[in-house]
Amino acid sequence: MSDAFSGRYAAYQSELVGWAGETPSHWMPTRNKDIFAERGSLSQTGEEILLTVSHITGVTRRSEKNVSMFMAETMEGYKQCKKGDLVINTMWAWMGALGTATEDGICSPAYGVYAPRRFVPYSPRFFDYLYRTSCAISEMTRNSKGIVSSRLRLYPKEFFQILTALPPYQEQVAIANYLDVKTLQIDREIDLLGQKAAEYRKLKQSLINETVTRGLDKSVAKKSSGVDWIGEIPSHWSITRVKDLAKSTNGGAFKDDLVDIGLPIIKIQQLTLGCDATEFCSPRSPKLKDGNRLRCGDLVFSWSTLIAPFIYTGKDGVLNQHIFKISHSRRTHRGWLYYKLYQSTARLMIFAHGSTMQHILKSDFDNLEMETPPFAEQVAIASFLDMNTSKIDRIVTAIDAKIGTLKDLRKSLVNHVVTGKIKVVSEG
Repeated sequence: MSDAFSGRYAAYQSELVGWAGETPSHWMPTRNKDIFAERGSLSQTGEEILLTVSHITGVTRRSEKNVSMFMAETMEGYKQCKKGDLVINTMWAWMGALGTATEDGICSPAYGVYAPRRFVPYSPRFFDYLYRTSCAISEMTRNSKGIVSSRLRLYPKEFFQILTALPPYQEQVAIANYLDVKTLQIDREIDLLGQKAAEYRKLKQSLINETVTRGLDKSVAKKSSGVDWIGEIPSHWSITRVKDLAKSTNGGAFKDDLVDIGLPIIKIQQLTLGCDATEFCSPRSPKLKDGNRLRCGDLVFSWSTLIAPFIYTGKDGVLNQHIFKISHSRRTHRGWLYYKLYQSTARLMIFAHGSTMQHILKSDFDNLEMETPPFAEQVAIASFLDMNTSKIDRIVTAIDAKIGTLKDLRKSLVNHVVTGKIKVVSEG
Protein backbone atom coordinates (compact mmCIF):
# COMPACT_ATOMS: atom_id res chain seq x y z
CA MET A 1 0.00 0.00 0.00
CA SER A 2 1.26 3.50 -0.82
CA ASP A 3 0.01 6.97 -0.02
CA ALA A 4 -0.50 9.67 -2.64
CA PHE A 5 -1.24 13.38 -2.70
CA SER A 6 -4.46 14.16 -4.55
CA GLY A 7 -5.23 17.89 -4.25
CA ARG A 8 -8.19 19.15 -2.23
CA TYR A 9 -11.07 17.36 -0.52
CA ALA A 10 -14.49 17.54 -2.18
CA ALA A 11 -16.15 19.57 0.57
CA TYR A 12 -15.08 21.64 3.57
CA GLN A 13 -16.80 22.84 6.70
CA SER A 14 -16.59 26.34 8.12
CA GLU A 15 -14.02 27.04 10.80
CA LEU A 16 -15.61 24.99 13.58
CA VAL A 17 -12.07 24.26 14.81
CA GLY A 18 -10.83 27.84 14.69
CA TRP A 19 -7.11 27.23 15.06
CA ALA A 20 -7.12 24.69 12.17
CA GLY A 21 -9.04 26.89 9.72
CA GLU A 22 -11.41 25.19 7.29
CA THR A 23 -11.34 21.39 7.57
CA PRO A 24 -12.79 18.57 5.43
CA SER A 25 -16.52 18.25 6.04
CA HIS A 26 -16.29 14.62 7.19
CA TRP A 27 -13.64 15.33 9.84
CA MET A 28 -15.35 15.43 13.24
CA PRO A 29 -14.77 18.47 15.50
CA THR A 30 -14.06 16.73 18.82
CA ARG A 31 -13.00 18.04 22.19
CA ASN A 32 -9.77 16.58 23.49
CA LYS A 33 -11.60 15.27 26.57
CA ASP A 34 -13.40 12.86 24.21
CA ILE A 35 -10.14 11.77 22.55
CA PHE A 36 -7.87 11.47 25.60
CA ALA A 37 -7.97 10.55 29.26
CA GLU A 38 -5.29 11.60 31.71
CA ARG A 39 -3.08 8.66 32.62
CA GLY A 40 -2.63 8.72 36.37
CA SER A 41 -0.45 5.67 37.05
CA LEU A 42 2.89 6.24 38.76
CA SER A 43 6.09 4.23 38.79
CA GLN A 44 6.54 1.98 41.81
CA THR A 45 10.28 1.46 41.28
CA GLY A 46 11.51 4.30 39.07
CA GLU A 47 13.46 1.78 37.01
CA GLU A 48 11.57 2.14 33.72
CA ILE A 49 13.03 3.98 30.72
CA LEU A 50 13.11 7.72 31.44
CA LEU A 51 11.59 9.80 28.66
CA THR A 52 11.91 13.53 28.09
CA VAL A 53 10.14 16.02 25.84
CA SER A 54 11.69 18.64 23.55
CA HIS A 55 10.16 21.16 21.18
CA ILE A 56 12.74 19.99 18.63
CA THR A 57 12.75 16.20 18.91
CA GLY A 58 9.43 15.46 20.63
CA VAL A 59 9.47 12.50 23.03
CA THR A 60 12.83 10.72 23.29
CA ARG A 61 14.86 8.78 25.84
CA ARG A 62 16.61 11.11 28.24
CA SER A 63 19.78 9.04 27.84
CA GLU A 64 19.92 10.18 24.21
CA LYS A 65 19.94 13.85 25.18
CA ASN A 66 22.95 15.89 26.24
CA VAL A 67 21.34 17.25 29.40
CA SER A 68 23.29 18.68 32.35
CA MET A 69 20.26 19.38 34.55
CA PHE A 70 19.94 17.93 38.05
CA MET A 71 18.76 14.32 38.24
CA ALA A 72 16.58 13.19 41.12
CA GLU A 73 18.02 10.51 43.42
CA THR A 74 15.05 8.27 42.67
CA MET A 75 12.42 8.30 39.95
CA GLU A 76 9.93 6.41 42.06
CA GLY A 77 6.60 8.21 41.71
CA TYR A 78 7.35 9.47 38.19
CA LYS A 79 4.44 9.31 35.76
CA GLN A 80 4.08 6.20 33.65
CA CYS A 81 3.42 6.59 29.94
CA LYS A 82 2.65 3.96 27.35
CA LYS A 83 3.56 3.72 23.69
CA GLY A 84 1.22 6.03 21.78
CA ASP A 85 0.44 8.33 24.71
CA LEU A 86 0.58 12.07 24.12
CA VAL A 87 3.13 13.62 26.49
CA ILE A 88 3.16 17.38 27.10
CA ASN A 89 5.64 19.38 29.13
CA THR A 90 3.12 21.45 31.07
CA MET A 91 5.57 24.32 31.55
CA TRP A 92 6.81 24.46 27.95
CA ALA A 93 3.71 23.62 25.90
CA TRP A 94 3.77 27.20 24.60
CA MET A 95 7.10 26.35 22.94
CA GLY A 96 5.80 23.09 21.45
CA ALA A 97 7.48 20.73 23.92
CA LEU A 98 5.20 17.75 23.32
CA GLY A 99 4.85 14.60 21.25
CA THR A 100 3.68 10.99 21.25
CA ALA A 101 5.71 8.27 22.93
CA THR A 102 7.17 5.56 20.72
CA GLU A 103 7.80 3.22 23.68
CA ASP A 104 6.68 2.59 27.26
CA GLY A 105 8.50 4.53 29.96
CA ILE A 106 8.24 7.12 32.70
CA CYS A 107 8.48 10.88 32.65
CA SER A 108 8.66 13.88 34.96
CA PRO A 109 5.72 14.49 37.32
CA ALA A 110 5.58 17.98 35.75
CA TYR A 111 4.47 16.50 32.42
CA GLY A 112 0.94 15.81 31.31
CA VAL A 113 0.40 12.25 30.05
CA TYR A 114 -2.71 11.62 27.96
CA ALA A 115 -3.83 8.16 26.88
CA PRO A 116 -6.13 7.78 23.84
CA ARG A 117 -9.63 6.62 24.70
CA ARG A 118 -10.83 3.27 23.40
CA PHE A 119 -12.78 3.21 20.15
CA VAL A 120 -11.63 6.71 19.17
CA PRO A 121 -9.84 6.93 15.79
CA TYR A 122 -6.29 7.67 16.90
CA SER A 123 -2.95 7.33 15.07
CA PRO A 124 -0.08 8.47 17.37
CA ARG A 125 2.06 9.56 14.43
CA PHE A 126 -0.75 11.74 13.03
CA PHE A 127 -1.23 13.48 16.39
CA ASP A 128 2.53 13.93 16.74
CA TYR A 129 2.54 15.86 13.47
CA LEU A 130 -0.73 17.68 14.21
CA TYR A 131 -0.01 19.00 17.70
CA ARG A 132 3.51 20.16 16.85
CA THR A 133 2.32 22.51 14.11
CA SER A 134 2.58 26.22 14.82
CA CYS A 135 -1.21 26.68 14.71
CA ALA A 136 -1.78 23.89 17.27
CA ILE A 137 0.94 25.29 19.54
CA SER A 138 -0.67 28.73 19.31
CA GLU A 139 -3.97 27.21 20.42
CA MET A 140 -2.31 25.48 23.36
CA THR A 141 -0.60 28.74 24.28
CA ARG A 142 -3.96 30.53 24.15
CA ASN A 143 -5.39 27.98 26.59
CA SER A 144 -2.42 28.08 28.95
CA LYS A 145 -2.56 29.87 32.29
CA GLY A 146 -0.01 32.39 33.54
CA ILE A 147 0.90 36.07 33.71
CA VAL A 148 3.91 36.10 31.35
CA SER A 149 4.88 33.74 28.54
CA SER A 150 7.77 32.16 30.41
CA ARG A 151 5.37 31.18 33.23
CA LEU A 152 2.52 29.78 31.13
CA ARG A 153 1.19 26.33 32.08
CA LEU A 154 -1.11 24.07 30.05
CA TYR A 155 -3.15 22.16 32.62
CA PRO A 156 -5.32 19.10 31.79
CA LYS A 157 -8.61 20.98 32.23
CA GLU A 158 -7.66 23.53 29.58
CA PHE A 159 -6.11 20.94 27.27
CA PHE A 160 -9.29 18.87 27.34
CA GLN A 161 -11.38 21.87 26.21
CA ILE A 162 -9.41 22.30 22.96
CA LEU A 163 -11.25 21.22 19.80
CA THR A 164 -9.55 18.96 17.26
CA ALA A 165 -10.76 18.12 13.75
CA LEU A 166 -10.62 14.31 13.86
CA PRO A 167 -10.15 12.41 10.56
CA PRO A 168 -11.10 8.73 10.15
CA TYR A 169 -8.38 6.37 11.32
CA GLN A 170 -7.28 5.26 7.84
CA GLU A 171 -6.86 8.87 6.77
CA GLN A 172 -4.76 9.58 9.84
CA VAL A 173 -2.49 6.66 8.94
CA ALA A 174 -2.31 7.73 5.29
CA ILE A 175 -1.41 11.29 6.31
CA ALA A 176 1.30 10.10 8.73
CA ASN A 177 2.76 7.73 6.11
CA TYR A 178 2.83 10.49 3.50
CA LEU A 179 4.48 12.95 5.86
CA ASP A 180 7.01 10.36 7.04
CA VAL A 181 8.24 10.04 3.44
CA LYS A 182 8.09 13.71 2.48
CA THR A 183 9.60 15.13 5.66
CA LEU A 184 12.40 12.54 5.53
CA GLN A 185 13.24 13.69 2.00
CA ILE A 186 13.28 17.34 3.10
CA ASP A 187 15.26 16.55 6.27
CA ARG A 188 17.89 14.70 4.24
CA GLU A 189 18.28 17.67 1.91
CA ILE A 190 18.53 20.03 4.90
CA ASP A 191 21.15 17.76 6.47
CA LEU A 192 23.23 17.67 3.27
CA LEU A 193 23.08 21.45 2.96
CA GLY A 194 23.99 21.77 6.63
CA GLN A 195 27.05 19.57 6.10
CA LYS A 196 28.04 21.68 3.09
CA ALA A 197 27.72 24.91 5.11
CA ALA A 198 29.78 23.36 7.94
CA GLU A 199 32.58 22.53 5.48
CA TYR A 200 32.66 26.11 4.26
CA ARG A 201 32.78 27.35 7.85
CA LYS A 202 35.72 25.03 8.49
CA LEU A 203 37.39 26.41 5.37
CA LYS A 204 36.93 29.94 6.68
CA GLN A 205 38.38 29.00 10.07
CA SER A 206 41.33 27.26 8.42
CA LEU A 207 42.01 30.27 6.16
CA ILE A 208 41.97 32.66 9.12
CA ASN A 209 44.14 30.34 11.25
CA GLU A 210 46.77 29.96 8.53
CA THR A 211 46.89 33.65 7.61
CA VAL A 212 47.07 35.20 11.09
CA THR A 213 49.68 32.71 12.32
CA ARG A 214 51.90 32.46 9.20
CA GLY A 215 51.22 35.66 7.26
CA LEU A 216 50.72 36.13 3.52
CA ASP A 217 54.28 35.29 2.47
CA LYS A 218 54.93 31.69 3.43
CA SER A 219 58.56 31.86 2.23
CA VAL A 220 59.84 34.25 4.93
CA ALA A 221 62.30 32.97 7.49
CA LYS A 222 60.91 31.60 10.75
CA LYS A 223 62.04 31.79 14.35
CA SER A 224 60.98 30.24 17.62
CA SER A 225 58.29 32.23 19.35
CA GLY A 226 59.50 31.17 22.78
CA VAL A 227 55.97 29.99 23.58
CA ASP A 228 55.47 26.23 23.35
CA TRP A 229 51.87 26.30 22.21
CA ILE A 230 52.54 28.93 19.52
CA GLY A 231 55.66 27.40 17.96
CA GLU A 232 57.49 29.13 15.12
CA ILE A 233 56.53 32.54 13.77
CA PRO A 234 57.86 34.73 10.92
CA SER A 235 61.24 36.10 12.01
CA HIS A 236 60.16 39.77 11.88
CA TRP A 237 57.03 39.20 14.01
CA SER A 238 56.86 39.59 17.80
CA ILE A 239 54.94 38.03 20.67
CA THR A 240 52.60 40.56 22.27
CA ARG A 241 49.91 40.38 24.92
CA VAL A 242 46.36 41.50 24.20
CA LYS A 243 46.63 44.31 26.76
CA ASP A 244 49.61 45.73 24.84
CA LEU A 245 47.50 45.89 21.67
CA ALA A 246 44.11 46.93 22.99
CA LYS A 247 42.10 47.83 26.08
CA SER A 248 39.28 45.53 27.17
CA THR A 249 36.45 46.95 29.25
CA ASN A 250 33.69 45.01 30.97
CA GLY A 251 30.08 45.91 30.36
CA GLY A 252 27.93 46.81 33.33
CA ALA A 253 25.22 45.27 35.51
CA PHE A 254 22.32 47.66 35.11
CA LYS A 255 19.57 45.83 37.03
CA ASP A 256 19.06 48.80 39.34
CA ASP A 257 18.86 51.30 36.48
CA LEU A 258 16.28 49.72 34.15
CA VAL A 259 13.75 52.02 32.48
CA ASP A 260 11.02 51.62 29.87
CA ILE A 261 12.74 53.97 27.42
CA GLY A 262 16.49 54.51 27.45
CA LEU A 263 19.75 53.07 26.14
CA PRO A 264 19.39 49.51 24.79
CA ILE A 265 21.30 46.96 26.89
CA ILE A 266 23.19 44.72 24.49
CA LYS A 267 23.44 41.08 25.58
CA ILE A 268 24.89 38.06 23.84
CA GLN A 269 21.48 37.32 22.26
CA GLN A 270 21.59 40.63 20.42
CA LEU A 271 25.08 39.86 19.11
CA THR A 272 24.44 36.27 18.00
CA LEU A 273 20.78 36.38 16.95
CA GLY A 274 20.52 39.97 15.79
CA CYS A 275 17.34 40.50 17.83
CA ASP A 276 16.28 43.79 19.39
CA ALA A 277 17.13 44.65 22.98
CA THR A 278 14.44 43.91 25.57
CA GLU A 279 15.92 45.92 28.47
CA PHE A 280 16.93 49.56 28.64
CA CYS A 281 19.23 51.52 30.92
CA SER A 282 18.71 55.03 32.23
CA PRO A 283 21.06 57.53 30.54
CA ARG A 284 21.72 58.89 34.04
CA SER A 285 22.98 55.59 35.45
CA PRO A 286 26.18 56.11 37.50
CA LYS A 287 27.49 52.85 36.03
CA LEU A 288 27.66 54.33 32.54
CA LYS A 289 31.13 55.07 31.24
CA ASP A 290 32.68 55.36 27.82
CA GLY A 291 34.11 51.86 28.03
CA ASN A 292 30.71 50.17 28.26
CA ARG A 293 28.96 52.46 25.76
CA LEU A 294 28.59 50.52 22.49
CA ARG A 295 28.58 52.09 19.05
CA CYS A 296 28.35 50.71 15.54
CA GLY A 297 31.77 49.43 14.47
CA ASP A 298 33.00 48.56 17.98
CA LEU A 299 34.79 45.25 18.52
CA VAL A 300 33.29 43.11 21.29
CA PHE A 301 33.96 39.69 22.81
CA SER A 302 31.80 37.55 25.11
CA TRP A 303 33.93 36.25 27.94
CA SER A 304 31.09 34.14 29.39
CA THR A 305 30.37 32.04 26.28
CA LEU A 306 33.74 31.97 24.49
CA ILE A 307 32.29 32.47 21.04
CA ALA A 308 34.04 34.31 18.22
CA PRO A 309 34.33 38.12 18.56
CA PHE A 310 31.93 40.48 16.83
CA ILE A 311 32.17 43.80 15.08
CA TYR A 312 28.94 45.37 16.29
CA THR A 313 26.62 46.71 13.58
CA GLY A 314 23.48 47.60 15.57
CA LYS A 315 22.12 50.69 17.30
CA ASP A 316 24.12 52.53 19.95
CA GLY A 317 23.64 51.13 23.44
CA VAL A 318 25.44 49.77 26.48
CA LEU A 319 27.05 46.40 27.13
CA ASN A 320 25.94 44.06 29.86
CA GLN A 321 28.51 42.56 32.20
CA HIS A 322 29.14 39.38 30.17
CA ILE A 323 30.82 41.17 27.26
CA PHE A 324 34.13 43.01 26.74
CA LYS A 325 34.43 46.07 24.55
CA ILE A 326 37.87 46.00 22.92
CA SER A 327 39.44 49.34 21.99
CA HIS A 328 42.55 48.88 19.86
CA SER A 329 45.65 51.05 20.15
CA ARG A 330 46.93 53.31 17.37
CA ARG A 331 49.59 50.76 16.38
CA THR A 332 47.04 47.97 16.05
CA HIS A 333 44.72 47.50 13.09
CA ARG A 334 41.15 46.72 14.20
CA GLY A 335 40.45 44.32 11.32
CA TRP A 336 43.58 42.29 12.02
CA LEU A 337 42.81 42.23 15.76
CA TYR A 338 39.31 40.94 14.99
CA TYR A 339 40.66 38.05 12.92
CA LYS A 340 43.41 37.32 15.44
CA LEU A 341 40.90 37.11 18.30
CA TYR A 342 38.64 35.01 16.07
CA GLN A 343 41.51 32.55 15.66
CA SER A 344 42.53 32.78 19.32
CA THR A 345 39.11 31.89 20.76
CA ALA A 346 40.09 28.20 20.84
CA ARG A 347 43.33 29.08 22.63
CA LEU A 348 41.40 30.86 25.33
CA MET A 349 39.80 27.52 26.26
CA ILE A 350 43.09 26.79 28.04
CA PHE A 351 42.11 29.38 30.64
CA ALA A 352 38.40 28.53 30.81
CA HIS A 353 36.67 28.19 34.18
CA GLY A 354 33.37 26.53 35.03
CA SER A 355 31.73 23.26 34.04
CA THR A 356 28.19 24.12 32.86
CA MET A 357 29.05 27.53 31.35
CA GLN A 358 32.73 28.06 30.63
CA HIS A 359 34.13 31.56 30.91
CA ILE A 360 37.45 33.34 31.20
CA LEU A 361 38.79 35.97 33.57
CA LYS A 362 39.63 39.43 32.27
CA SER A 363 43.23 39.01 33.44
CA ASP A 364 43.62 35.82 31.37
CA PHE A 365 42.17 37.55 28.32
CA ASP A 366 44.39 40.62 28.71
CA ASN A 367 47.52 38.48 29.15
CA LEU A 368 46.89 36.16 26.21
CA GLU A 369 50.05 36.06 24.08
CA MET A 370 49.64 36.50 20.34
CA GLU A 371 52.00 36.44 17.36
CA THR A 372 51.95 39.99 16.04
CA PRO A 373 53.11 41.32 12.65
CA PRO A 374 54.08 44.96 11.94
CA PHE A 375 51.18 47.37 11.39
CA ALA A 376 51.49 47.47 7.58
CA GLU A 377 51.30 43.69 7.46
CA GLN A 378 48.30 43.70 9.79
CA VAL A 379 46.53 45.93 7.25
CA ALA A 380 47.42 43.59 4.37
CA ILE A 381 46.29 40.49 6.30
CA ALA A 382 42.96 42.11 7.24
CA SER A 383 42.36 43.21 3.64
CA PHE A 384 43.14 39.71 2.31
CA LEU A 385 40.84 38.03 4.84
CA ASP A 386 38.07 40.57 4.32
CA MET A 387 38.00 39.74 0.61
CA ASN A 388 38.27 35.97 0.91
CA THR A 389 36.13 35.33 3.97
CA SER A 390 33.36 37.51 2.53
CA LYS A 391 33.21 35.15 -0.45
CA ILE A 392 32.82 32.20 1.89
CA ASP A 393 30.26 34.10 3.97
CA ARG A 394 28.16 34.78 0.87
CA ILE A 395 28.18 31.09 -0.02
CA VAL A 396 27.20 30.10 3.53
CA THR A 397 24.47 32.75 3.59
CA ALA A 398 23.03 31.36 0.35
CA ILE A 399 23.12 27.81 1.74
CA ASP A 400 21.47 28.93 4.99
CA ALA A 401 18.77 30.67 2.95
CA LYS A 402 18.06 27.40 1.12
CA ILE A 403 17.89 25.59 4.46
CA GLY A 404 15.47 28.22 5.75
CA THR A 405 13.29 27.82 2.66
CA LEU A 406 13.21 24.05 3.09
CA LYS A 407 12.32 24.35 6.77
CA ASP A 408 9.48 26.71 5.89
CA LEU A 409 8.34 24.28 3.17
CA ARG A 410 8.38 21.42 5.69
CA LYS A 411 6.30 23.37 8.20
CA SER A 412 3.83 24.47 5.54
CA LEU A 413 3.48 20.97 4.12
CA VAL A 414 2.84 19.39 7.53
CA ASN A 415 0.38 22.14 8.49
CA HIS A 416 -1.61 21.88 5.25
CA VAL A 417 -1.77 18.09 5.27
CA VAL A 418 -2.72 17.51 8.93
CA THR A 419 -5.44 20.18 8.79
CA GLY A 420 -6.90 18.87 5.54
CA LYS A 421 -5.90 21.68 3.17
CA ILE A 422 -4.13 19.02 1.10
CA LYS A 423 -5.76 15.62 0.58
CA VAL A 424 -3.78 12.41 1.00
CA VAL A 425 -5.39 9.09 0.12
CA SER A 426 -4.28 5.47 0.37
CA GLU A 427 -3.70 3.55 -2.82
CA GLY A 428 -3.71 -0.21 -2.88
